[in-house]
Amino acid sequence: MSYRADDDYDYLFKVVLIGDSGVGKSNLLSRFTRNEFSLESKSTIGVEFATRSIHVDDKVVKAQIWDTAGQERGAVGALVVYDVSRHVTFENVERWLKELRDHTDTNIVIMLVGNKADLRHLRAVSTEDAKAFAERENTFFMETSALESMNVEIAFTEVLTQIYRVVSRKALDIGDDPTTLPKGQTINVGTKDDVSAVKKAGCCST
Repeated sequence: MSYRADDDYDYLFKVVLIGDSGVGKSNLLSRFTRNEFSLESKSTIGVEFATRSIHVDDKVVKAQIWDTAGQERGAVGALVVYDVSRHVTFENVERWLKELRDHTDTNIVIMLVGNKADLRHLRAVSTEDAKAFAERENTFFMETSALESMNVEIAFTEVLTQIYRVVSRKALDIGDDPTTLPKGQTINVGTKDDVSAVKKAGCCST
């Protein structure tokens, strides 16, 4: 494949990471976008987001991933994160899902993520319980470890691929050829106005 410039992408998807404080959202973000992990757990203050592009089919999909609550609007994907070693963080998932669904479109792709799966001896939430909950809530589910770099890549890639499927299906449903979409526009799943934001030169580049 020919080399493509950094800011050359077919789709830009906004994805949010939400969940209780201390469940490892920032480390999931840094592991996926920079392949880094920090043992100092500091609270994320203010707004943090990072971007990374992946290939889905023959398209370049750029993810803009926000690690902060209150940024749900406009998101087309979400990872709702809990810590497998702290049951209360799992109990609170229901509240996070409600907040998410109150502020986003019904087509949003949601994955429940049980992070810190490396803490095997401290596990407080069984995989079976979480799986059953995800099925009831109709979300995807995966256990990850940002520390061991387990399933982080797969979780994000799966969410982005599913968003891409929704978008390309939608484009086909209304008889549009997705290849005619202008390059580098943000696709907002499920709103009346499909193209929500045209990429401006110099905006949001990391």
